[in-house]
Amino acid sequence: MASTVRRAVGFAFVGSFALLVPVFVGWGELQTIVGTIPVGSVLDPAQATTILVSVPFLAVTALSLITTRGRLFDLFAFPADHEEGRLYGLASFCFVTAGLTMFALQFDLSLPAFVASVFLLVYGNLAEKVAHQFTKDPFVLTTIFAGTAFCMAVTGQVLTSSILGTPLSLSLAVFLGASGSLLAALLRSMLFDRDDPIVLLAVAFALWLFADLPLSLNGIHVVGALCLTLVFGYLSYALETASVTGMLSGVLLALLTVVLGDYGWFAVLISFFVVGGLATKFRYETKRHRGLAQENEGARGSGNVLANSAVALIAVIGAAAHTTFGVSESVFLFAFTGAIAAAMSDTLSSEIGGLFGPPRLITTMRPVQPGTNGGVTWQGVVAGIGGAAVVAMIAVIFFDLTALGAGIVVLAGVVGMTVDSLLGATVEGPLLDNMAVNFLATLSAAIAAVGMSLVTGVVVL
Repeated sequence: MASTVRRAVGFAFVGSFALLVPVFVGWGELQTIVGTIPVGSVLDPAQATTILVSVPFLAVTALSLITTRGRLFDLFAFPADHEEGRLYGLASFCFVTAGLTMFALQFDLSLPAFVASVFLLVYGNLAEKVAHQFTKDPFVLTTIFAGTAFCMAVTGQVLTSSILGTPLSLSLAVFLGASGSLLAALLRSMLFDRDDPIVLLAVAFALWLFADLPLSLNGIHVVGALCLTLVFGYLSYALETASVTGMLSGVLLALLTVVLGDYGWFAVLISFFVVGGLATKFRYETKRHRGLAQENEGARGSGNVLANSAVALIAVIGAAAHTTFGVSESVFLFAFTGAIAAAMSDTLSSEIGGLFGPPRLITTMRPVQPGTNGGVTWQGVVAGIGGAAVVAMIAVIFFDLTALGAGIVVLAGVVGMTVDSLLGATVEGPLLDNMAVNFLATLSAAIAAVGMSLVTGVVVL
């Protein structure tokens, strides 16, 4: 058995200790012990329970730091651990898990979500390491990781609820399992194995956020959303419009958009991916010759996808929690459509406008070389406006926007496109990279869309 597989088995075994948390929490004897703590002690019963439940992971953390050689060391050691002479990888994983345990108990957060986060990571990793002995295909390995992680996340939630004797929504379990496994797969594709504690932190807090949202989930809706987004992800990868990480980012965003929003929100989002992907591939060789083509044969990576969609995702989550904020859902809808319109406008203006020239710098209107940040052409501007109009048209179909509402979406897209060019001409390179510029452009468009909708009375808080 390869050392990587043995290490994955060891981490899966330690990760299984997460089930001890609901066991201890539901253990009557523990409550009896805690109940003997006198009033006025240094620790109150809640704090004592938190520490006692975290003991298994804290004990493994301590053991990891004092183990410097032997079979146990060889089992859990990463290559860097051999150089440093300590099991820092295992220690950091267990320390983070103990911290998450304390956090969950202190703030009364979902224990099924906590166990799901640990299970999906350690067992998904194990399945991937085993598969790696037979194939090196990144798509296959990612699929195996995500599929196993999903199954184990759902299993962990079911077991936790059974141990605690609490009801479990299977729809919520499937949604948390799917979103958690996709997020973990995405993060692990960008990080190293030793960074799994970071992945665990991100997944746990994301699942706690989703579990706490006031959602009314329907099983058919969740399963349908999952199937739809998986088909979309596979097609984007097969057609080479997205890399593996770009595919994961797109599938995760699409799943959250369908479940937290609805199919109308998904239609708006997918318009950007489809039209933007086709525009990137359009006359690709000509753009390559001019030095304007996207890298990796036009297949967009996770950074590009997230930079253009992060604001829209925040808007979707805000819409799902709008009753908590006491804000109209329409406010978040305009933020969402405005951000997507900006992403569409910027993509089309760059991909179509780059075929014409010479471009002119937006701040001076002087001719510049193709590919210069902040360079624009009138053809690109027209294409950008057309892209925003496509988003507005889809929003009209699914959300019955008025002509004024549609005009706001188009104008917000133009605002975002213009901000992108202005930032490109002034601060991109020395201060900001392209992904930061894209994020700020979509953010400005979202703010503009919300502001205009409120001023014109299309939306009321």
